[in-house]
Amino acid sequence: MLLSSLSRTLDLSTPQVMGVLNITPDSFSDGGRFHGQDAALRHALQMVADGASIIDVGGESTRPGADEVAEQQELERVVPVIERLRAELDCWISVDTSKAVVMGEAVGAGADLINDIRALREPDALQVAAASGAAVCLMHMQGQPRTMQQAPDYDDVAAEVAVFLEERLTACAAAGIPRERICLDPGYGFGKSLEHNYELLGRIGELHRLGLPLLAGMSRKSMIGQLLDREVSERLAGTLAAHLFAVAQGAQIVRVHDVKEMVDALRVWRRAAHYQEQSS
Repeated sequence: MLLSSLSRTLDLSTPQVMGVLNITPDSFSDGGRFHGQDAALRHALQMVADGASIIDVGGESTRPGADEVAEQQELERVVPVIERLRAELDCWISVDTSKAVVMGEAVGAGADLINDIRALREPDALQVAAASGAAVCLMHMQGQPRTMQQAPDYDDVAAEVAVFLEERLTACAAAGIPRERICLDPGYGFGKSLEHNYELLGRIGELHRLGLPLLAGMSRKSMIGQLLDREVSERLAGTLAAHLFAVAQGAQIVRVHDVKEMVDALRVWRRAAHYQEQSS
């Protein structure tokens, strides 16, 4: 399976690692450690050296309760960093945004993928994404970041996520975004309780009926911390376990903060899976 942008193709025959690069002062996971161009570039270079094939650049925190960031401020955070990354790196670059103007400017600066937690539902987002030629990641979210965890409710979380993503695929097709430019994210932690998250993880394979690559992003999230009673800095083992389970169910991309450890875990998993396939 492949994911295509205007100028690049990502081979998803083996799982790919997306490294998180937060250009924000208030990220839940890294507390603004990379809020600055030089620090961001150093971290991105290290993640690529550690095995990341995609760097996901975000200028607005989407943690529960996070404040919104003005369009101009988000542009000032992400566009110069993407320009520097593009000059230094040959990997895929993703922009984590829901704002149409930021999408357009980021792709112009060198981004290959638009990673949108709102699945291109904001004004002009569909049109800008279609015209940009970039790949897109459509994510499911119930509610909005500031309030999404207050009372998430589903009759059948996996089925409802699939229906939502199918509706967004229809909207993308109408806007002229071809399927080969799209991947899907179930949206772990976005408007979902602890049990919703684990049911959705256990049933992630059901989303393959949509016929598109799946991205799983659970790195250091509260679904890990709540289950294990661990602070953010102590969630690595749970993060690796969750993503390996997703990969075993066919997820093609994992979005993580700890790239080196995830790449190591995937290498071990793939070696064992190789012999399992040979013997079956």
